[in-house]
Amino acid sequence: MSEVTPLVVAFKTLTLVMGGLITYLATKAYRRTGSKALRALALGFGIVTTGALIAGALDQFVAAGDQSVALAIESALTTVGFGVILYSLYAD
Repeated sequence: MSEVTPLVVAFKTLTLVMGGLITYLATKAYRRTGSKALRALALGFGIVTTGALIAGALDQFVAAGDQSVALAIESALTTVGFGVILYSLYAD
């Protein structure tokens, strides 16, 4: 285990906590208002947060030499999530 791993785990944990809170609050706002834009915002942040969760789990439980898969999955879900967030900014 390298010296960077605890720092990475700490940042991934913070990412999950903050992303989860943003997703929760956006979902709560959507339920209160019925706004499709807020629903898309919650979905987008949920996708980004899920990508961080999957990448963190793969990074910890898959062989250390095969981290490119975790990075590719996280990057793909981040891209999709940001696309949904971008859509939420233009939705009525």
